[in-house]
Amino acid sequence: MQCAACAPNAAPAVRLTKPNARGVLIMPSPTSHTYISQRLRLHYFDWGNPGAPPVVLVHGGRDHARSWDWVAERLCDRWHIIAPDLRGHGDSQWSQDGGYAMPGYIYDLAQLIHQRQLAPVTLIGHSLGGNIATRYAGIYPENVRRLVSIEGLGLSPKAMAERLAKPMAERLRAWIEAQRGLAARLPRRYASIEDAVLRMQAANKHLSLVQANHLTRHGVNQNEDGTYSWKFDPYLHVFPPVDLPVQEVEKLWANVACATLLVYGKESWASNPEEDGRARHFKNARVVMVENAGHWVHHDQTEFFIKTVEPFLEGS
Repeated sequence: MQCAACAPNAAPAVRLTKPNARGVLIMPSPTSHTYISQRLRLHYFDWGNPGAPPVVLVHGGRDHARSWDWVAERLCDRWHIIAPDLRGHGDSQWSQDGGYAMPGYIYDLAQLIHQRQLAPVTLIGHSLGGNIATRYAGIYPENVRRLVSIEGLGLSPKAMAERLAKPMAERLRAWIEAQRGLAARLPRRYASIEDAVLRMQAANKHLSLVQANHLTRHGVNQNEDGTYSWKFDPYLHVFPPVDLPVQEVEKLWANVACATLLVYGKESWASNPEEDGRARHFKNARVVMVENAGHWVHHDQTEFFIKTVEPFLEGS
């Protein structure tokens, strides 16, 4: 099945994107699918064009797959675009134990690529999704053709050192207390979509009203009482207390065989990997700093991001 924008002689997909009277984007619609990973039913969107080279778009923490719509509609005429909802996010099931450790996320991506026979695949990930994609590329370097990671290397070396300086008992104790707090707290409810949109805009000052509307409407469920709550599992507010040792993560980065693009926003809180030394662990990585962009570069500077990524995906 092909999306409406992906017919061989179709006009550029960007012309198909326009807001209606309520500020909701009218886009070519992807199809909805599920797959099973560790007994969880996980969801993904497929933008069609199955004969084209596959590109998997992996969203960040407390986000959802439709966050990629602006990117997907611009690429789906030349690539087979698949955008999964991570476990605990979007329309994927929540983890039954409330735990969201990195190995589970990596396994989910590995299962999607394996079950749908996507390798060799291009991976584009943002934040948590970039971290997942980058580690997968280090585990299965033969399966990844190109890698784009938008602020997806995790904490800066300085922030990581500060975290690891705390004794393990202290970190685990803080995690337990945080988990208990979340267990006792009901998910936040918004009286209207408009109230949730305001919260979305507060989280990213670069978002237009149209963008915030689109992200919110795909990111909430309506409760029985008519209010709205975010789709993601509230337990995602707490980071896992334990991860792979830094040295092992760096070895995974060094094992990535494909060309890699590390994208960062100049107005983001994230550390520049070229300046802090993390980029040197990759065999073939280029760092791109984007002006007038924060953590969500693909939202804040979509046109620049597309113009940067397109030739990279094509191998130039």
